[in-house]
Amino acid sequence: MLEEAKIRTARLQTRMTARGIPLAIFSDESSIAYLAGFWGYLGIEFGRPTLLVVPAEADPIVITPLMESEMVGAMTWVTDVRVWEDTGQRDWARALRGVLGDDPGQIWVEAAQLPAIVRNFFDDAYPAIPLKDIGPVLGEQRAIKSPLEIDVMKQAGQIAAAMMKAAHDSLAEGAKEYESALAVIEAGTRKAADFLTAKGWERFISPMIHNLQILQSGADTSMVHRRASLRAYERADPVYFCFCNMAQFKQYKLGFDRLFHIAEVTDHAARVQQAAIDAQQAAIAAIRPGVRAEEVAAAANEVYAARGFATGYRTGRSIGVAYLEAPELKAGDKTPLRPGMTFAVDGGISLDGVTAGRIGDSVVVTEKGCDYLTDYPRELLVTEH
Repeated sequence: MLEEAKIRTARLQTRMTARGIPLAIFSDESSIAYLAGFWGYLGIEFGRPTLLVVPAEADPIVITPLMESEMVGAMTWVTDVRVWEDTGQRDWARALRGVLGDDPGQIWVEAAQLPAIVRNFFDDAYPAIPLKDIGPVLGEQRAIKSPLEIDVMKQAGQIAAAMMKAAHDSLAEGAKEYESALAVIEAGTRKAADFLTAKGWERFISPMIHNLQILQSGADTSMVHRRASLRAYERADPVYFCFCNMAQFKQYKLGFDRLFHIAEVTDHAARVQQAAIDAQQAAIAAIRPGVRAEEVAAAANEVYAARGFATGYRTGRSIGVAYLEAPELKAGDKTPLRPGMTFAVDGGISLDGVTAGRIGDSVVVTEKGCDYLTDYPRELLVTEH
């Protein structure tokens, strides 16, 4: 993984040189992981930025909090790691200014992800230099996944499948939502551990599945992103599991959703869920090189309209080291699909306070169409108990 991160950085530097970009500063965790091969556990929420400075024609520089510097130095291929402290003269702003100098000429940043604390620094330290956006340059590169990246995402898919099976097995009348969430965490963690060793770079990769489980049941199923609660399942309840903030491995994120019904399903609920499944399958059938992103969304929307439903959801989003990359499968996105692009593709219907229909999978675009990265039955799912 580190050797590939080094190659990615060199490729980006070539792109920067061709565009006349002398230097770029990355602050987003996903970008730093993609280029430098590490991620920290101190977030900007703690007021502690980690930065990667990439000159077009020189070695990159990491700026990291002192307390994480030992781990960062062991995880990354970047040799120039500069540290800063919370108090005293050695703060992060001084470290960054030491890299940029008094007049960097141009400042390229990830405009959409730039933390306010870092933006304020640029406004104060370099008020006469407008910020330019490096995001689309790196985003275009990240859109096409390498064979190694796809292999990691396939492993994430196997982890996600183990999580979904545990979710399925946990369902029964009287069982509680949070108990299903615990089962998901345990199953995913054990499966992730199967892919890891305790050696080298991998010794820093935790197998732990984390984040709050998105789970709704009963009439609350229409709420889309409610978290697992103390609610007990009742007969004929729909139960929705979304793993979009949990199905990840080595920083690569997938989209993966399924909806189940407890013991039986009403005719109306079955019709709603089948419409969501059919819309998702129409979208996936439309995916192939050369098709525009918006055309995939249109294929799903035709199904919704024919069944008498409307949806406010996009049909899909590009995935990778971030939850949301580019392009997106929605109206207005005219990006032609290319082999190596990866997407979460959803079918989604919400009937507020009544029920919902949902399904989601991740796929990779191939030369002839697409392949699934996630796998679980794509049909009406009714539990035995």
